[in-house]
Amino acid sequence: MSNIRVDELSDAQVRNFVNQVEASGLSEAQLEQVAAARGMSASEITKLRQRVNKMPSTAKLSNLANQSSIRQDSISSTLLQSPEEIKTEAEKALDELKSKIFGASLFQNANPQFEPNLNLATPKNYVIGTGDELMIEIYGYSEANYKLTVSPEGNINIPNIGVVSVAGSTIESASSRIKNSLSSIYSGISNGTTSVNITLSNIRSIKVVLTGEIVKPGTYTLPSVASAFNALYASGGPTENGTMRDIRIIRNGRLVSTLDVYDFLVDGSLTNNITLQDQDVIFVPTYFKRVELVGQVKRPALFELKAGETFDDLLKYAGGFTEYAYQDRIQVLKNTGRERRIEDLLSSQFNQYEPESGDKFTITRILERFENRVTISGAVFRPGNYELSPGLTLSMLIKKADGVKEDAFLNLGYIARRKPDLQPEQLTFNVANILAGTDPDIQLKKEDRIFISSIFDIKDAYSLKIDGEIRNPGTYDYAEGRTIKDLILEAGGFKESATPVRIEVSRRMTDTDITSKEGDMAEIFQLDLSKNFTGKDANFILQPFDMIFIRTAPGYETQKTVRIEGEVLYPGNYAISKKDERLTDIIQRAGGFTPFAYIKGASLKRTGTISLQAAATRDDRVALQMEKEDDQQTLETITALQDPNVALSRRELQQKINNDYVGVDFEKILNKPEDKQNLLLRDGDVIFIPKELQTVKVGGEVLSPVTAVYVDNRGLKYYISQAGGFSEQALKKRSYVVYANGSVKSTSNFLGIRSYPNIEPGAEVFVPMKQYREKQTLSPQAWVGIGSTIASMAAIIFSIINNSK
Repeated sequence: MSNIRVDELSDAQVRNFVNQVEASGLSEAQLEQVAAARGMSASEITKLRQRVNKMPSTAKLSNLANQSSIRQDSISSTLLQSPEEIKTEAEKALDELKSKIFGASLFQNANPQFEPNLNLATPKNYVIGTGDELMIEIYGYSEANYKLTVSPEGNINIPNIGVVSVAGSTIESASSRIKNSLSSIYSGISNGTTSVNITLSNIRSIKVVLTGEIVKPGTYTLPSVASAFNALYASGGPTENGTMRDIRIIRNGRLVSTLDVYDFLVDGSLTNNITLQDQDVIFVPTYFKRVELVGQVKRPALFELKAGETFDDLLKYAGGFTEYAYQDRIQVLKNTGRERRIEDLLSSQFNQYEPESGDKFTITRILERFENRVTISGAVFRPGNYELSPGLTLSMLIKKADGVKEDAFLNLGYIARRKPDLQPEQLTFNVANILAGTDPDIQLKKEDRIFISSIFDIKDAYSLKIDGEIRNPGTYDYAEGRTIKDLILEAGGFKESATPVRIEVSRRMTDTDITSKEGDMAEIFQLDLSKNFTGKDANFILQPFDMIFIRTAPGYETQKTVRIEGEVLYPGNYAISKKDERLTDIIQRAGGFTPFAYIKGASLKRTGTISLQAAATRDDRVALQMEKEDDQQTLETITALQDPNVALSRRELQQKINNDYVGVDFEKILNKPEDKQNLLLRDGDVIFIPKELQTVKVGGEVLSPVTAVYVDNRGLKYYISQAGGFSEQALKKRSYVVYANGSVKSTSNFLGIRSYPNIEPGAEVFVPMKQYREKQTLSPQAWVGIGSTIASMAAIIFSIINNSK
């Protein structure tokens, strides 16, 4: 239907089409599915529906169209579906049935399994017929080649010899006849000096009729060497109702062979797969008896049985039981004339029971339990499952497990057992007495579980812990007799910074006086060793759970460094030379400042100088700790700690720098080294001396954040004006300045007079944002309540005044 163009159809053709549809009983939805499956495009289907709906004689079809309400998108989706997706439920059920039939897949594979091989030597029983081409090769003392075609009369005409009849004869008998004819000319054939080879050089075609329960019945043209299996495969094999066991080959009106497909499927035998002849008929009757076998067999399927075959035969076709099949009893579902019936088939009946058509056999799985198992575990050399042999006792089982280990707890073991009603019970025994024979031995039962504990199972795992100036601090296993020097050696020995004296050992208390407020919580030992593990306490015996601490040697110090960068003569890293070395000392060691140094902007960076709480409550600086720009938790914490009238946006927080800077006035400390701002140096300090700065940054709630050129003696409002002025959200009174050295000063207010901080080169002016609060309006009831309260108070005051008079 892909070639149909609806616009080219006449009204008579469309009306005839409508009449055929109405006669078939198809709905519009079914009609469109059929059309789509046969190649009609969605647009042509739409045009056809429109043509049909306009015709006056289509009342029934129009009604069907209204009921079906098929949309264009559903038609398109139908066109996109594969043939398997648009199958009806009946077709799907039929496919499922075919997939269950044993042997049906043999004829459904994509690649032929029974294609006749035309390259093999000609079979001796091949019957020559009209159209066959014979190749006659003569070699030896005489040589000649003839390629002769069998005439419609069944003859071949050999040059110089004449006509020889070969039709209806096998290739073997025809070869003898031809050789006899050739020997009249070629005398060497009789005495063996000349040989003759006769083969088929071209095979004729034959016509075979396949009928009955065949997927594609009809007449097939096949090579003359084709067998019955070749013909069956070409036709698709038997249908779901066709037999696999009684396929009949009829020649000239009589039965010449019966083919049983199961012979090939089960035994690989092709005994009755005879070569077909022209006009042979292959007839496939309906099946005689079919049963189903499911469950624990190797080939669960629907099987066809012949008369007289038993369950043993059925089991053979199914490949036998699997390893997990319960074979003593098989459940059989049978069909009666009225309802279904269930039967039990015992293993003793397998070779006698003849299944009936429709029977369903279910082979179940064996139970997941053991009939003769006992288990032993714990401190034995070979724990695991063992056979419960007749008369097996507890001592015999322990010997089977190669005895108990050296760490076995010999005072007590137990047996977990189930009573006849499956309730659990436990039996205890003395392991040593059982092995010695002083206690009565215990007879074991099915599913007994014996457990013998190890002495390590019933006490804590003993350990030792060592920490401090040791190469490999951590927790180590306790061993009886281990000394302090043994543990130090196992832990890698002392570090360079360690002192071997005053090693402290903390030991658990097992007899603490709980009634005393001053009761000891641990017993402390002070030990003295030397670096080579000698000394009076080197052989101190450790106890379980001891904790050992190795101290740092007094006066031992590792080098600490600071870094100075920028406008100094010798920038770089410097080691702190003494404990009281200060900022001015390191500047002096760096050779002093260059001519371009801007000392007022010098800064000290010291990690972890100000806590978050202090940063939010100080008036003279804003310290911000944001390790990540999207740190929402830090944002919320700082906002909560700030003044309630100040709300810092994420942009504002990101604009705050100097989170690790200490605001030091370097000009002051250079002039007065004894000033308290001349801080002691700490490991990791970074001092930066910038060049002269010439700009001022303005950010926050201004109309246009900008970097302005520094102008001497100009105040904060000047630079605000350079950024376009305050925005509507600006909190002017909280404006502040961050100076180049990291210090911060905010706007102050005294007696209503607002004082702004001075501006210096390299400073940053920042204007925070107001925090807006939702306005709360009073309800009419609240106003009435307030009015009533005022009236009551007025009445009380008036009464007091009158009484006083």
